[in-house]
Amino acid sequence: MPSVLERRSRPARVARVSRRTPPDAPARVARVPRRASSREEGQATVELVALLPVVGVLAAVAWQVLLAGGAVWFGGTAARAAARAEAVGGDPLRAARGALPSRYERGLQVRRERDGGVAVVVVVPTLFGDRSIGSVTTRAHFEAQR
Repeated sequence: MPSVLERRSRPARVARVSRRTPPDAPARVARVPRRASSREEGQATVELVALLPVVGVLAAVAWQVLLAGGAVWFGGTAARAAARAEAVGGDPLRAARGALPSRYERGLQVRRERDGGVAVVVVVPTLFGDRSIGSVTTRAHFEAQR
């Protein structure tokens, strides 16, 4: 196996420039791409490491948007369950809690509306900690079934 010095001191490859070049014409030396210098070898790694925090923040924001969408979705489900319970004489708060996942139960409020409907307030949970970024109010109404 040739040593490192022998490999680097090999002559450059000789190539014909085109098919039209006669065989007896002097050959031109084709440039062979060289390896990146030692300063450029880790460039891709450095760029990836610099980009990882940005990717992490974007993932956290996307997850928080999903949590807010879940609050809207589950709030609507809880409002319909509470309105059905109210229509048949049941406990709307208990029905709303039963329709919500445990993560969305904290801060749940159920109010009876003047028109016989029910309003459910669901707190939007945050990705980190016990804080909230707001709340979602959903309403539902069913005719009394008594």
